Amino acid sequence: MTDRHLVVGAGPVGRHVATLLAARGSQVTVVTRSGRDTGVHGVTHVALDATDADALSRAADGVDVLHNCANPGDYTQWRRAWPPLAAALLTAAERAGAVYAITGNLYPYGPVDGPMTEDLPDAATGPKARLRTRMWADARAASEAGRLRGAVEVRAADYLGPGVGANGHVSRVLPAALAGRRVTMIGRTDLPHSFTDVGDVARTLVAAADDPASHGRTWHVPSNAPRTQARALADVLAAAGRPPVRVGSLRGPALRAAGLVSPLMRELRELAYQFERPYVMDSTAAQQQFGIAPTPWEEVCRRTARQTARQ
Repeated sequence: MTDRHLVVGAGPVGRHVATLLAARGSQVTVVTRSGRDTGVHGVTHVALDATDADALSRAADGVDVLHNCANPGDYTQWRRAWPPLAAALLTAAERAGAVYAITGNLYPYGPVDGPMTEDLPDAATGPKARLRTRMWADARAASEAGRLRGAVEVRAADYLGPGVGANGHVSRVLPAALAGRRVTMIGRTDLPHSFTDVGDVARTLVAAADDPASHGRTWHVPSNAPRTQARALADVLAAAGRPPVRVGSLRGPALRAAGLVSPLMRELRELAYQFERPYVMDSTAAQQQFGIAPTPWEEVCRRTARQTARQ
């Protein structure tokens, strides 16, 4: 019997998840507010407001897995947008009796003093990080209470890869860098920092949803060894046949000043700690559990450069 999946969100992770599932013959429905076609062959597209628990539950009826690949587009509206969306996603997964597979990030750990592993406590300090922490805590509690078939969250570092655009700290400045212009990145650009390919996020989310032994906990998406922000940008430029560019650093008083005129910069100040110390994610556990190796760094850089050059 064909397995059925509901993918909520058609950003880079959602599109990759839909592509993987459709390629293996799964029945896939992608939900977005607009219902726009992702271009993935064999996938059904549905337009609905995912904060409407009843409408989302109807779309999820009978599915085996609900994949939360949502990401409210306006970062400044997270505190308003995420609570009703997270509640509706959990309600729909519970009503369907499905596995609930969440695309997560590293915010719940808060500031750290060493490599991040999955056994670190969720010690979020800021509002957006606490939102992400609560989302996973609620899903895990529902699973432990038997209201879900299972729950699992995969956490990734900063994204690289096709379609990331403004959602990635390297890809955000890449168009200007490809044009040879000086760019400015947040925080220190000379410290080790982990990056994750969006395709590897999708591969890990699908594998974790498929594996009942992995449920009830979080996993770190297999990722390459850390690079500095400046080195990561230079490597992507090299993959495009372009030379490095000058890289400035936005931090301290300058970042605070930017926040006075830019709502996005004001929101990013909450997470500035990620760029003021080494920020390294260890993905050993997931690589061993799922047998997934990260996409080779050179290929990650080529895919990122190629997609950006087409835009």
